[in-house]
Amino acid sequence: MAIAEDDIQKVRSAVTLSDVVSPYAQLRRAGRGQVGLCPFHSERTPSFSVNDETGRYMCFGCGAKGDVFTFVQQIEHLDFIASVERLASKAGIELHYTSGAGTGERKHRKELQELMNQAVEWYHKRLLEGGDARAAREYLRSRGLAGDIARNFKLGWAPDDWDQLCQALGAPAKMLTEIGLGFVNKAGRLQDSFRARVMFPIFDENGNAVAFGGRILPGSTDPAKYKNSTETPIYTKSRTLYGLNWAKGNVIKEDKVIVCEGYTDVIGFHRSGVATAVATCGTALTEEHVKLMKRYARNVVLAFDADSAGQGAAEKFYAWEKKYDVSVSVAKFPEGKDPGELSQTNPEALAEAIEQAIPFLGFRLQRLFDANPLRSPESRARLASKAMTLINEHPDPNVRRLYAGQVASHTGVSAAELVRVAEKGGTVSTEVAAPIQQAPEGAGFVALSLLIHEWDSIAPWLIEELFSDHASRDAFVALATTEGDVHRAIEAASPEGAAIIERAAVYDGEADPLVEARALIAAAVRRELQRRRTVVDAAEMQQQRAVRIALEDLGQPEKAVAAAVQLLQWLASTSESEQ
Repeated sequence: MAIAEDDIQKVRSAVTLSDVVSPYAQLRRAGRGQVGLCPFHSERTPSFSVNDETGRYMCFGCGAKGDVFTFVQQIEHLDFIASVERLASKAGIELHYTSGAGTGERKHRKELQELMNQAVEWYHKRLLEGGDARAAREYLRSRGLAGDIARNFKLGWAPDDWDQLCQALGAPAKMLTEIGLGFVNKAGRLQDSFRARVMFPIFDENGNAVAFGGRILPGSTDPAKYKNSTETPIYTKSRTLYGLNWAKGNVIKEDKVIVCEGYTDVIGFHRSGVATAVATCGTALTEEHVKLMKRYARNVVLAFDADSAGQGAAEKFYAWEKKYDVSVSVAKFPEGKDPGELSQTNPEALAEAIEQAIPFLGFRLQRLFDANPLRSPESRARLASKAMTLINEHPDPNVRRLYAGQVASHTGVSAAELVRVAEKGGTVSTEVAAPIQQAPEGAGFVALSLLIHEWDSIAPWLIEELFSDHASRDAFVALATTEGDVHRAIEAASPEGAAIIERAAVYDGEADPLVEARALIAAAVRRELQRRRTVVDAAEMQQQRAVRIALEDLGQPEKAVAAAVQLLQWLASTSESEQ
């Protein structure tokens, strides 16, 4: 499944990179390009460079780089196709997809999402305007979820009727049942899946409606308090977090995501000004959830009963922390209070609980301490044993040793003995990330930058043999074979060559193309002469004398053009003769 290449190029040509970047970074003109503070990391001195001519950006601080599609992918956390679709929508360009099974599948998903969006609007309008929704509005008002809150989160009402939604949408029964909005009852009649429930629409991280959670009103005889959409082609519970579409901007800014148990908890956090909360959708926290959250932040705060969850999930949490480089901590709320309630009665306590969240292992250890009073030497010994069993579930020996010290302080058991117990656990390897490799920026680099920015003025004077190192030569070949198309050249080059092209595309130094070209020619000729200094053949020696004369002529304006042509021909011929 892919977008037609012609359409990708249309979108690339229709949008200006700096226009896309400017909402996220304040840019100022600097030579050919524009510079500003990088939107991908904190900095005080501008190191983020944008060049509209080449359509490339690069941060010389953190190494972020790419084209307009890459920027949207990185800043909005989208995949490539979604980034093209986002920009195409803004530019008013209709996209066409390559033929194959994937195209039909993607089209079908879009149809299902559009049908789900229509259902969201229908339920929402029914809540705001329906006479039969008065009780639902009163219930939401009592929970602090009326007015702007209901509108912002698109809350709705499913009437207590057989098929009002299905009739209103008028879609084929197969589509309605496929996404869980309806089902065929025993009488063979299409019926609404949700009835007499307050509706909480669930969106994916990009804001597409994918599912619903429905809650009964107080006094209902229905034994199921909540009813959730089943999994469908557009909805997978283990990969969906309620509220992420609203929270992700703040999550990125604060590098922190709060995980709740329910929809009203999420809304309560947002209403209290803590707009980084999400919730799992009727399932335990999964590795897919962690992978999704890591795209936006590395600090995860659990805002539910993590002690009971931790009994069976500790090993998974520790493994996820290591595998995805995330930090899991736990917020402790006043007894008997959930985030939804605190948002109404004491929003300050809600924010404080998040600020004072403690690491997952520390939270479990404190719970163990609270549940085991120290009444005798025997109780102290038993608690120390239980605590060390819990601590030794952690894979990092340094973490185990530090927590062993806390146990020793609390129980009075020998610290040396507890540390010895902690050191019996397994060890973990430490992986060190490789630093960003920077491309060389010698004379060849400047010529490559000119080749990108001023092709006609320097291209006739450049050949492969002028570039002394492998990476620069690879970059030149990629640019030459694509006639200076930066995007195609980056795809064609080796990783080292692509890195040079990325930097050259945003380089903004002042240079004379002819001067740079002649300097490269002179340097290449001297290298070749030095390499061939032991040659004793008479014909070769005569040719070298002619080359040295041309090398001198290269510095004389009236003879420079002819000399450059002669020297380039010689360099090319020596290379061919060795192949």
